[in-house]
Amino acid sequence: MTMRQTIATSLLLVVALSGCDEEGPQIDVESAIPVRVEAVQRQPIAEYVSATSTAQAINAATLTALQAGEYQLQPHPTAGRPYAMGDAIAEGALVVRLHNPEFENQVSIESKRLQYQSAQREFEKQKVLHEKGGITLREVTDAERMFIDADYALENAQLQLARLEVRAPFSGILADLPHRSVGELVETGAELGRLMDYETLYAEVSLPGAEIDRVHPDQSLIAMAYGGSDSDTLSGVIEQVSPVLDADSRMFKATLRVANEELSLRPGMFLKIDIIAEERDSTIVIARDVVTDRDGRHVVYIVDKGIALERQLELGIGNRQAVEVLSGLDVDEELVVEGFETLRDRSRVKTGR
Repeated sequence: MTMRQTIATSLLLVVALSGCDEEGPQIDVESAIPVRVEAVQRQPIAEYVSATSTAQAINAATLTALQAGEYQLQPHPTAGRPYAMGDAIAEGALVVRLHNPEFENQVSIESKRLQYQSAQREFEKQKVLHEKGGITLREVTDAERMFIDADYALENAQLQLARLEVRAPFSGILADLPHRSVGELVETGAELGRLMDYETLYAEVSLPGAEIDRVHPDQSLIAMAYGGSDSDTLSGVIEQVSPVLDADSRMFKATLRVANEELSLRPGMFLKIDIIAEERDSTIVIARDVVTDRDGRHVVYIVDKGIALERQLELGIGNRQAVEVLSGLDVDEELVVEGFETLRDRSRVKTGR
């Protein structure tokens, strides 16, 4: 090594040693953990008693032939075709007519109508004569009795002929319509269709005996079909609650109804039902899955100036998604909602929202 190289090396060593005395950049021994935070806010929350059940139509009826006759499916009043499954039907609408000339002759409704008209005229004439003193009260009474008998006979004939008409007992949806050929002979008692009104749904639920004091008539609830989205959630109300438990299952029965004006839920669907047992209008609410259980303590982390601080919580009511915080958090604090799994108290973090 030459003298010039030796001097240059010595100078570099002096500069390096002198640099050690100057304050340089601080290097984190512990790398900052990436987390996502959200501001703590007040929100409404409800606690539920949950159950499952099968949706049923509030009204359901089987359309049955009350008299034998030839099958004649009637046209839909607006569609211009015969009725079909899925059609909406108004109360009293004629769905099927049964043609039976022999039965109609036996009823002889035209004869009974003429008898009614004749008896009515005779009664009116006898009343006028009685008012003029031409006949006795007994003769008027006899005429009135004959008129009443004729009225009953005509009404009975009309009821008999009505057995040949199958009408909707209420407004609803034609849920089933067994195929039958036009003119096919239908026997008395044959099933001709099934009508359902499910603008309101009915359901029965079995609930644990421990919840019997938290469920009562007129209590609000929400319901949705399994596999449905939150947008399909409908409101309802408890109708009846049994005051006793089943001896075998230790469960009690409650019935409920659900408003279904848009027909978004259908009879036969499997329902998920949440009965609102308790609710708050405005309280600190956080997602249930951000709470960690540490030796029986409910723990979350908030971030302050890049440091994660452990907070122990006192929890209130809750449901599957969220929980009320009674103490341990303040509004607008930055709560760690992602990346908290590996945190410890005073861990260094870098935040994102």
